Amino acid sequence: MNTLRTKWLTHPLAKIFLWLVLPLVAGILLALLVPRPVIGVIYLRDAIDASSAGDMITQIRYAYDHPEINAVVLVMDSPGGTVADTESTYLELIRLRQKKPVVTVVENMAASGGYYLAVGTDYIMAQSSSEVGNIGVRTTLPMAAIVLEEDVSTGPYKFFGDSRDGTLRILDPLKQGFYNAVVLGRGKALKATPDDILSGKIYIGSEAARLGLVDSLGSQSDAFAKAARIAHVWHFEIKDLRKLSGLPESYSYSFFLETKDGELTAYPRKAGTYFLYIPDTDGRLP
Repeated sequence: MNTLRTKWLTHPLAKIFLWLVLPLVAGILLALLVPRPVIGVIYLRDAIDASSAGDMITQIRYAYDHPEINAVVLVMDSPGGTVADTESTYLELIRLRQKKPVVTVVENMAASGGYYLAVGTDYIMAQSSSEVGNIGVRTTLPMAAIVLEEDVSTGPYKFFGDSRDGTLRILDPLKQGFYNAVVLGRGKALKATPDDILSGKIYIGSEAARLGLVDSLGSQSDAFAKAARIAHVWHFEIKDLRKLSGLPESYSYSFFLETKDGELTAYPRKAGTYFLYIPDTDGRLP
């Protein structure tokens, strides 16, 4: 018996088995035991309001708190939204970015507040036909102050919040804050002039890349690969952070105003100040 064992061990095939097959099997078993790196994905395919921003912030915080999430890809298709909700989400992205890579990929649109969020990430990709930009602020002016005989207030602007001139003065610091976020986020990659940036113009993806508003053209797959490279991980898996964070699949509230026939327009339900792109399509979403 010992003689047979000795002969087998000295056989050339036995050496191949010992030196090649066994390590290969051990490596496969080890790979099955070690969890794969995870790239988390957040989808923003709506306007930015209290509901969508709240959901995004929940997902961002989940990624921040869970070390198994190595990087995050933000898939963007948004015309923007409210100023406060955009800024809140932007600050959460900046916080996450300090801990792990965040990459934005623009599907159809990253306009106004949508682009504001994108500049809070490490890298921006877009498709050649994506709509990017529309940097700036828009608002609805309040009614001129009037005296209402049957309604009494303690101040002339109690009903309207501010004068029309005062509302216009609010726009400048908001515009400047948006501009500063673009300059800070894009850094040396930015080739656009201040006039280009603040014109409110929408650029197609290829032009946005030329101006340095985005880093490159690419798909979702390219964005996941880029996030993995920045995070120095390979053989990763992609997980939806909405599911991981326990959020419901969707919500039914619409940010946009509806006509009497139930059709969505491109205008928000409430008057206010917005980082929002409203296309010239007779009030209807394209």
